[in-house]
Amino acid sequence: MSLKFKLTSKNEIPADLASHYIERDGAWFLDAEGAADKAKLDEFRNSNAALLKQLDEHQKRFEGIDPAEVRKLAEEKRKLEEQQLLKAGEVEKVLETRVKAAKADFDRQLGTVTAERDALNSRLVTIQIDQGVLTAAAKRGLRPTAIPDITSRARNTFKLVNGLPTAFEDDGQTVRFGKDGVKPMAIEEWVEAQLADAPHLFESNAGGGAAGNGSSGAANRSVKNPFRKDSWNLTEQMRLQRTDPQRAQQLKATATN
Repeated sequence: MSLKFKLTSKNEIPADLASHYIERDGAWFLDAEGAADKAKLDEFRNSNAALLKQLDEHQKRFEGIDPAEVRKLAEEKRKLEEQQLLKAGEVEKVLETRVKAAKADFDRQLGTVTAERDALNSRLVTIQIDQGVLTAAAKRGLRPTAIPDITSRARNTFKLVNGLPTAFEDDGQTVRFGKDGVKPMAIEEWVEAQLADAPHLFESNAGGGAAGNGSSGAANRSVKNPFRKDSWNLTEQMRLQRTDPQRAQQLKATATN
């Protein structure tokens, strides 16, 4: 007796074969590897046949046609039309047609250049930002599973300015400065800050074990917290509150934990 792949009711399943059927979308299907609904297979075959027929019809329709010759004939036709318009004194129409054609060609070339520029910029971002961040983070014990997370964070912070990675604040316009308050934050310093901002991205012993300094692993593991009693630094506090308020709040919160 052949087994049916699909049954509409559980009552149709032979008692000794009940374990071989599963319910799906209101029907019961044979749970067999490689099995497929005949209706779906027929639909797939019919669709393929229709597409092959359509392709064959198109091939016959354009059989023997040379695209280069078609473009040549189209250009000759355009020139003849222009000559007729010029003879009729309709110079403005000729100029309008030429301007439209030139603009369309310019837009097409601009689109190509823009796409190439975007692709190049994407490759530069990968090289300059992603690789720079991963190299610095690997030295700090970056978890392999955290690579997508930290590169995403980096791209939200760094942009290429004159070919160099430059850190910006959340508004994307204001440059984020480093510890000295003068130079933009470098990739290495930003990665160092992630040890405090996102400790879950790094191995538990990253930063030489300084995480267990009474902060439950959330304090900066390589830079002293200026809000802690044992490393109190009012100047550094003011600089952080001016250049990176969010980090200042995080360090201030961990210092009191």
